[in-house]
Amino acid sequence: MSTSRLLILFLLISLGSKMMSCNNSELPDKKNCDCNSLERNDSSGHAIDSTYKYIQDALLATRFKSLEELKSVIKIDYDSTNRENKMVRLRHCSNGREVINVLESGMSQGDMSKARNGNFWNQLHFLFCSPYSVTNRTELSKVFILARRMTDLFGEGDPAFYFLSEAAVKNINTPDLAFMTIRDSTDKGYLNSFDHISAQAFITSIFSEQLADFVGDAHERDHPELITGIFSDSLINDLDNGPVDNYVDLINNEWGQELGKELKKKYDLSQETIWTPELLANYLNDLQSYYSWAFQIGFNPFSSDDEIVIRFSEKLNLVMSGAVLLQKL
Repeated sequence: MSTSRLLILFLLISLGSKMMSCNNSELPDKKNCDCNSLERNDSSGHAIDSTYKYIQDALLATRFKSLEELKSVIKIDYDSTNRENKMVRLRHCSNGREVINVLESGMSQGDMSKARNGNFWNQLHFLFCSPYSVTNRTELSKVFILARRMTDLFGEGDPAFYFLSEAAVKNINTPDLAFMTIRDSTDKGYLNSFDHISAQAFITSIFSEQLADFVGDAHERDHPELITGIFSDSLINDLDNGPVDNYVDLINNEWGQELGKELKKKYDLSQETIWTPELLANYLNDLQSYYSWAFQIGFNPFSSDDEIVIRFSEKLNLVMSGAVLLQKL
């Protein structure tokens, strides 16, 4: 073993009792709320003509025309009192329930990639700044594989979370109800919402809500302006890649975790679960039932005979058994 690896091992042992959670702040519990507490008005006090009249829980970024309109649906509070640990708190209340996301300064998905592919000093820096990632590296490695198409490991057409969401979009059978704007059918419409919710649901059901939260927040930390609330004019007007899209993603992550906890109980899921095509088809249809309720649209169901269902269930079992695992750091 190289000297650098020995040093990392020593640091891991010495930090063992100090490993912290992925989020230093105490997250308020999700609770019942008064949904009238957030008035759907713009900054001038005028009611916004929103297409959200019939939508519940999950959000669709393509239905918002500006950050101001998004603020009529979710509450955004910035906290920069602590120079070393700035944060933004997002609250969304719908159907009598509230979800809260707290995004803090910290290690991002980009930092993880640098540590995974970088030199010893990149890895050492990552170790000190994100011990949670190190202690949960096996689980994070499994999530990494499930979230990406890896043809070298699983062959052509390897399915990942994204492609399950793509299949769900293709299952929509009420286009007149679903696609109210041209942008709804783009990658930033239902596909993006389904992708965030379903991935977070799977990670929560199989692993934990904490791991799902860590993965979701790390992805959005690649955009530090989300935490400070300081946006350029071009960014704030960029509906596809600006704060509207990112804040919707963070809220959908939270609703995905809530759904994942419910399905975890329903199917008694864990890291040891054997995923049959029947189980996966039922899980995916429950996701679609949620989307049907949230967005008031209809779907054709998944079948245990669908190729994507068969292949993803096989991938799940291989990854979760440890037969296929990528570990660096």
